[in-house]
Amino acid sequence: MEVLDLRTSRDLQYVRNTEALMRGLDARLRAAADSQRSLNTKSFQELKDKMRELLPLLPVLDQYKSDTRMIVHLKEEVRNLSGSLLAIREEMGAYDYEELQRRVLLLEARLHACVQKLGCGKLTGVSNPITIRASGSRFGSWMTDTMTPSADSRVWYMDGYYKGRRVLEFRTLNDFITGQNFVQHLLPHPWAGTGHVVFNGSLYYNKYQSNVAVKYHFRSRSVLVQRSLPGAGYNNTFPYSWGGFSDIDFMVDESGLWAVYTTNQNAGNIVVSRVDPQTLEVLRSWDTGYPKRSAGEAFIICGTLYVTNSHLAGAKIYFAYYTNTSSYEYTDIPFHNQYSHISMLDYNPRERVLYTWNNGHQVIYNVTLFHVIKTSGEL
Repeated sequence: MEVLDLRTSRDLQYVRNTEALMRGLDARLRAAADSQRSLNTKSFQELKDKMRELLPLLPVLDQYKSDTRMIVHLKEEVRNLSGSLLAIREEMGAYDYEELQRRVLLLEARLHACVQKLGCGKLTGVSNPITIRASGSRFGSWMTDTMTPSADSRVWYMDGYYKGRRVLEFRTLNDFITGQNFVQHLLPHPWAGTGHVVFNGSLYYNKYQSNVAVKYHFRSRSVLVQRSLPGAGYNNTFPYSWGGFSDIDFMVDESGLWAVYTTNQNAGNIVVSRVDPQTLEVLRSWDTGYPKRSAGEAFIICGTLYVTNSHLAGAKIYFAYYTNTSSYEYTDIPFHNQYSHISMLDYNPRERVLYTWNNGHQVIYNVTLFHVIKTSGEL
């Protein structure tokens, strides 16, 4: 039912306005029938004008019907998944481990496809901040894994914005709040900035004094791969407005791993790149045209990069770049910066929240996403 709920406010307004228009038309027709006379030219034109106002409702209703059909299809898909899981459980003794793993991976891919159909949308609002903890210095980052099962609630904590190597791993969010039950990872290479992300059991971060991306695997406590991002500025060449060696910012959304940075070739404008999480190769890049030094922070949801216009009090989400259409728009989404200095801002698609480090406070924001309906070729 999520898709039916995730309507744009404009479409809902069409429905509300239409109800009043229909009532007016019904009253006029009833009056004509009661008087047993034909409509004069003026009255007929008025009715035509009213009908013209109803036209935008037609694609909205079509979209609702389309979404209803999609939900019926997804329900059937979930039922099929449940049946497949039951069959696998009953046939555990009939297959070897590799075959079972292959089947489970196929089921995960199908379920992920269902979730993506229902989950993505356009950002329309951000909640008031929820302070989780006050700890550490003015700058830092904290996060949960964006791709693990919901039962895994580990939290990673990295205090400071340069030359740090110490990563704390807390067992649960409650342990993080109380500062208990954690293990320490000592990275082989120090980090730069606060744009780190944990994705599928590995930490992705920018190696200090370089444009090298590093993938550190927590379980094996080793670097699996490191690779230079071609042309990416580093060492405070192209940071966000708050500085802090924030030249390279890793992000994860519903579709995978991204890197946000800039180069001399594109004159300091923000570049968004899809990155292969296994090899750290850049798969595709987009030049957003937005100057990175004018951005407070940024995050990505459903392939759309959202940029705040400041890291200080009074900030708002000011700019959105859509990688699926290579287009942008200026936005005006309020963003309450409670502690007046944000040095890290990341979206977690598993939890649908923004994680923030705000002047020594670890804060989260809930987001409101609306399904995008196209009417007359427009968003």
